[in-house]
Amino acid sequence: ASSGYTKFFVALKDSVTGNYVERAGITLVPMMDMGSMAHSAPVEQPASTQAVNKLFPCSVGFIMSSMGGTWTIAVQVNNLENNQSGMVSFPIHVKESSPSRMYSFTSLVDNSSRYFVGLVEPSDPFVGINDLEFVVYKRQSMMAFPADSSLSISFEPSMPSMGHGSPNNVNPVHIGKGHYKGKVNFTMTGLWRLDLQLHSGTAVADSTHGFDIEF
Repeated sequence: ASSGYTKFFVALKDSVTGNYVERAGITLVPMMDMGSMAHSAPVEQPASTQAVNKLFPCSVGFIMSSMGGTWTIAVQVNNLENNQSGMVSFPIHVKESSPSRMYSFTSLVDNSSRYFVGLVEPSDPFVGINDLEFVVYKRQSMMAFPADSSLSISFEPSMPSMGHGSPNNVNPVHIGKGHYKGKVNFTMTGLWRLDLQLHSGTAVADSTHGFDIEF
């Protein structure tokens, strides 16, 4: 896995019959153990207790790599087909994404709220108009990072080496569960910079971060 927004798919099998379990309640609990302290991470639990093609889609927003400690993911399962429950925990190595796919900032509005912004799309950029998707989480505690829909996002794409931007971009709007979708127009290959502005109402919460995309 890599730092940032990471999709997971959970598959369950009955240990006796070998059949897939397709009705279950599943909860992921990611934990980073740094020795002197521990914290969790943003997580999107499976949206349904019904499997999709025998899989339960979910995601974790790894807010740091494994360089500073050890990540584990506990998967709590309630098998709705036989009412059995259990838990399995496994270590996972998280490498540092380069370029970065997630950043955090402290809101300028109150100087205390900590937000995490992840790049979801484009995961496979091309020349032309790409789907653009961000996800935003707000740190409630070291163990809780709920999705946040309170901010508005605008962005400016540019090619640092060429000194130009691009037309026909669409600022992302919130579509649910902290996800914001828009469009970005890449007019040529190379290194692009997306400079983001996040607003809380009319006040600027952050305008000093962004994402690099190269293809």
